[in-house]
Parts: sequence; C-alpha cells; structure tokens
Amino acid sequence: MRRGEVWWAEFDERRPVVLLSEDEPSGSRAMQVVAPAGTDISGLGIEVAVGVPEGLPFDGVLRFAFPWPGFTPCTWLTTLSRDDLIERAGAVSTAKLSEIDDALRASEQRTEWTPAAAARLSEIKDSLRRRTQADGEGTDAHADEGRSRPHDRRSAAPQQQDHDLRLEY
Repeated sequence: MRRGEVWWAEFDERRPVVLLSEDEPSGSRAMQVVAPAGTDISGLGIEVAVGVPEGLPFDGVLRFAFPWPGFTPCTWLTTLSRDDLIERAGAVSTAKLSEIDDALRASEQRTEWTPAAAARLSEIKDSLRRRTQADGEGTDAHADEGRSRPHDRRSAAPQQQDHDLRLEY
C-alpha cells in the first residue's frame, strides 16, 4: 500500500479511496472518491478529478472544502486499516498527487467569512434547490399517478438540502 494508490474500501458499502499516506501502524490516511458537485463550488472548495485514468470504472472527484466559521465541512478524509482495503484499482499520476497535496493544503487554511462567500453559498444552495425541485416534479408525476403530493415533503426538501450542503461543502 503506497501513497497515491486508488483502492476499493469497505465502508457501509464498497467505495473507492485514494491513499494519502503510506501504510502505518495506525492505518493509512485516505480520501473517498465522490460524485462531482454538479455546480460551481469555487470559493468554497476544490474538486480534484479522479476516475477512469486512475483505474476506476467511473469519473469522480476528491472534494476539499475550505473551512468557514460556523460550518463543519465534510471532506471524506478518513484513516483506514489494511483490512478495510479490498482491491487495488490503480494509482494517480505524480502530477495528480501534487494537485491533491495542493488542494489538501488549501483546505486546511483558515478562511474569513466574507459577504462575497456568503453570496456564493446562497447561489449554490439556490441552484441545488431548483435542480432538486425540477427533478422531483419529473419523477413524482409518474410515481403518484394522479394523486396529490403531500405538501410537507416538498417544503422539507430545501431544509434538508441546507443540512446536506453544510455537510458536503
């Protein structure tokens, strides 16, 4: 197990990770590969593409969130034991590993909460709400077959998304 290798790991299900440290007695530092945000997160975080060239069957990202006062970003950074790793998928290039290191360093810097950052976060949340509502309207019409949709489910979605957004970015 070497730094920069891409492995399949067992969490609640099989998921890909990139090893960020060598194998140590306490485990290896790793980051889970996740789906791209689907919206521009510039100013709030960095995504480093990881996918088919690195041995995965799909394209994903390593997402590094910038710390903001009052927010706890979810970075998908974890420590894994050798037993958690199932199968080696490949490795990132030296250039990609350097990009990951730069993103990790940037995500560890303290950041001032500015009006511009607050505005950018609001834009992202609004974009995600619109997309979720549009997706929900398209699928609910077929699922309900003419029945009315409960009002509470629709009104809870944006609140839940605020919570999810806080955890993911």
